[in-house]
Amino acid sequence: MTFAASAAGPFRASPDGVRVRLKVTPKAKRNQFGGLLDEPDGGKALKVSVTAAPESGKANDAVIALLAQEWGVAKSAISVVSGATDRRKLVEIRGPSPALLARLQGWLAAQTH
Repeated sequence: MTFAASAAGPFRASPDGVRVRLKVTPKAKRNQFGGLLDEPDGGKALKVSVTAAPESGKANDAVIALLAQEWGVAKSAISVVSGATDRRKLVEIRGPSPALLARLQGWLAAQTH
């Protein structure tokens, strides 16, 4: 997996934690991260693929489980803020913003190597 490092990454601090922009591909061959994607507004989204089908919230649940496992946070701390029925999603991870944001940016930087 290759990621281009970017100061304007997919992570943004929010009052309750950190929000992450995602581009989700359901019904993929495996659950994985696929790098960063340029968004039309100039921002970045993290590409995520999950094996679950986009029906009855199964793909959203799979995305939340993958993020929780990869980033070491509780699934209950992650929620879809917008885009529940769209491939482009905004998820929020609840927790102390500065520490969480630093950890996620560190994870992204580690993916570039």
